[in-house]
Amino acid sequence: MLSRQSAPPAVKEAGRAVTRQVGRLTNGMRMLPGFLLVGTQRGGTTSLWRALTAHPRIAPPLFHKGVHYFDVNYTRGMGWYRGHFPIRSLAHRRAPGGPVLTGESAGYYMHHPLSAERIAADLPGIKLLAVLRDPVERAYSAHKHELARGFETEPFERALELEEGRLAGEVERILADPAYVSHSHRHHSYVDRGRYAGQIDRLFRLFGRERVHVLFAEDFFADPETEYVRILDFLGLPRWFPEVFERHNARPRSPMPESLRAELTDRFAPDDERLAELLGVTPPWRR
Repeated sequence: MLSRQSAPPAVKEAGRAVTRQVGRLTNGMRMLPGFLLVGTQRGGTTSLWRALTAHPRIAPPLFHKGVHYFDVNYTRGMGWYRGHFPIRSLAHRRAPGGPVLTGESAGYYMHHPLSAERIAADLPGIKLLAVLRDPVERAYSAHKHELARGFETEPFERALELEEGRLAGEVERILADPAYVSHSHRHHSYVDRGRYAGQIDRLFRLFGRERVHVLFAEDFFADPETEYVRILDFLGLPRWFPEVFERHNARPRSPMPESLRAELTDRFAPDDERLAELLGVTPPWRR
């Protein structure tokens, strides 16, 4: 018999389709997220997500870490969304005697112009985790990621030159047509995604600071135990540690030219200053 891992892609997708249909039919029995990891892309979210879902009181979604409902699948409806999460009674049976949370991780939620409002409307009381990374390093890493996935064909410097033109009018199109999915806004926002201050400010305004936990990837990888405890306290979960904190999805790459790094560092400086004022702490890449 084929294992789940060794099954051909077509067989895996057929199995997912059946499970999704069952999920839709049983959506009233299923959990809704108690927290969302909303970004940022290439900010260490996969490593944090793996550490969180190892916790015995966190039940992950059924298929992927990110359902991407609030950004690119919103027209499918809440029944479709809820069908991706565990059945409530089974999750609590697996971890009796205390709270059990489910959630998801979608790095586009923080940047998408409609996601935050949709989340606030559909998931009252939700808690959000936002991981920020040096925006220069994030941009370079995102470019390598999009190249590897086939969504980018231009070298990094050329992609930066093209970004403003590629993104021109895209936010307006998304706002005008909620069903519209912008390829460039999702895959070519190298600098724009790294302007964190406006994104975090929007989350604070919609959810309140008490329901948004902001952390820095640099701090998490330098001292994962401390950052992990802070997150567990924020989520109201008991102290527990995985056997090891691993780093996932790090792509090998050539060094960024120093002249380009200096140019991008200067370009991000005004937004980094706004972010420091907003959070009351200097980001680690500016310390």
